[in-house]
Amino acid sequence: MSRVTFEISELMSMKKYPKELFYRGNLELLQRRKISIVGSRKPTKYSRMLIQKLSSELAKGGVCVVSGGAMGIDATAHIGASSANTIAVLPCGVDVRYPAVNKNLLESIEQSGLLLSQFENGFKASPWSFVVRNELVVALGDVLVVGEAEIQSGTMRSVEFALAMGKEIFVLPQRLGESCGTNRLLKEKKAEAIYDIEAFAARFWDRAVMVEKKEDAFLLFCATNPTYDAALAKFPQRVFEAELSGQIEVVNGTIRLA
Repeated sequence: MSRVTFEISELMSMKKYPKELFYRGNLELLQRRKISIVGSRKPTKYSRMLIQKLSSELAKGGVCVVSGGAMGIDATAHIGASSANTIAVLPCGVDVRYPAVNKNLLESIEQSGLLLSQFENGFKASPWSFVVRNELVVALGDVLVVGEAEIQSGTMRSVEFALAMGKEIFVLPQRLGESCGTNRLLKEKKAEAIYDIEAFAARFWDRAVMVEKKEDAFLLFCATNPTYDAALAKFPQRVFEAELSGQIEVVNGTIRLA
């Protein structure tokens, strides 16, 4: 366990700047542009699909996705961005694998992304620590994206933090009777709907990262998420080098930019 020893400007928007922050992983992600994504632990297939696509599009443009390491929308956001482009803020110590079902995901983020917490090693998640975690998740992002949420849910507590911090809130358009929390936010004009995933993500892309990728035919090809076999046939040597260096990862036979 290591402590963060420098000031994080984004956290000045919190009610009280954290006394201590503990981490495991790549602190350089804190210097990247960041988008916070939160939502239900039991989302619909529709919400999962769009959040995974959104996270992937953000990561392609050099944006770091911040979420809470929980089941559902959180895990989907982390996976969509890939471990190297995500920060998981935990309601427990960075050595605790909670929830247990996300053990492999959290270990992957520790290796190539960043685990962050306000709690010392060994601290177990408790009802109040989730609230503390939620505020930190919201504070780190330029804006807050809510994938899905019911009115009486912990996710809506994150929305309250975002409103208090003056952050823009974006939601997925949902059917009537589903995700009533986000639908209410739209009705009350407290949030804006995301109707075009690619266009929304492009608003936050790091142009320097995109220029670098455009100058590299291999990375540009990988940004289309080709099959591993297709990439191997077109760039045999680069595929092996990129895997070893962590530039790409292979998920279910498909290439993704890390």
